[in-house]
This record gives sequence, structure tokens and C-alpha cells, in this order.
Amino acid sequence: MTQLALITGASRGLGAALALALAPTHHVVAVARTTGALEELDDRIQAAGGSATLAPMDVTNADAMAHLCRGIHDRWGHADLWLHTAIHAGPLAPAGHLGAKDWQKSVAVNATATAGLIPMVEPLLLAAPAGVAVFFDDTRGGEKFFGHYGATKAAQIALARSWQAETVRTGPRVEILAPAPMPTATRARFFPGEDRAPLADPGAEARRLLARLDKRARPGTC
Repeated sequence: MTQLALITGASRGLGAALALALAPTHHVVAVARTTGALEELDDRIQAAGGSATLAPMDVTNADAMAHLCRGIHDRWGHADLWLHTAIHAGPLAPAGHLGAKDWQKSVAVNATATAGLIPMVEPLLLAAPAGVAVFFDDTRGGEKFFGHYGATKAAQIALARSWQAETVRTGPRVEILAPAPMPTATRARFFPGEDRAPLADPGAEARRLLARLDKRARPGTC
């Protein structure tokens, strides 16, 4: 059975790094809005001897995502991993001055899309021998000026925690990991001019997180 990893938000940053780290062992279904970045990722995956299916689409497009999940079912019958890294980083602003457009987009990408994707992806994970969904926490909720991002990211993780608690006995396994700070485009929007040298390399961080995921899967580990 082909090991398959669905990565939403795969074109850059942690999502792309996870795709490259998984390429030797998984066929990667890479979802992102930017076709050019996906094609560059595909070149790197092929150079590493792996294979990918590119899905240039927006996670907020429920019809497109449903069509993709149906396609995965029809072709492979399952997904072993779903790694959800898609995020919208609304601009920093005081809570009294949040732009309506950025707020709506933050809710749509970070919360509503996640709520829509869970019931679409869950059957694919349940069809795998040991399907796993992975979310990535960021504790910006409640920090000053992080209203757009912090509130909606917190909502996403709260939803993931509910799903995690609900599926302990039935599956799929749901994991919530906390990446170290990395020099991503999202972080650059929040901290322009930051010294990026001390930040974690995305490739190394992807490998660390996947190793942690594997360790948690083994009995007697945490």
C-alpha cells in the first residue's frame, strides 16, 4: 500500500520542508494556492527520488477540496498523514483597529477551512492502517497586536483538540505539535528586520517534528 501524505499549505515554509522530509517514504499530495511554488517543490521532491501530486487550490474552496479528497479516495483509497500548515497571517494591529477584510480572511483560512477539512479528510485517515492528522500550535493568542492571527489560530487548535479528544478510541490519531521559531514568510510579517540567524532551519525542524511524531506512535514513549 502506497504511503500517502496530504499536506495543506505545502508551497513554502514548514509545509514545503515537511513535504521534502517525507518524500523518500511517502507520495506527497501538496496543496497550496501558488502554482509556481508547488512546481519548484515538485522539482525538489523528484530530485530527491520522491513523487508528488500537485493540487494548486485554496483550502477555503470547499468544493475544490472535496473534489481533491474524493480523488485521493478513488486513486489510493486512503491517506496515512494529513499535515495542516495552511495559515493566513493577518497584519499586526490593535484589537480596536482590526481590518474587517483581514479578519474575515483569517477566520476563513484558519478556522472555517479547518472545520470543513476535518470531515473530508477523516474518512481517508480511517481507511489507512494508522492514519494521523497533525496540526501545528502557535501560542500567540491573547498577545498584543496579534488579534487577527492569534484568535483564529487559537480557534483552529481548539477545534483540533476537540477532534483529538473525540477520536482517542476510534481514530484517527490527532497530534498537535509546537514548531520552534523558523525564518518563514509568516514570521517575517510579524517580525520584520529580525535577526534570523538564531532561528531553526525549516528542514531540520521538519525532521525533528516527524521524528517526534514517530516516537509518540510507539508504545511506551511520549
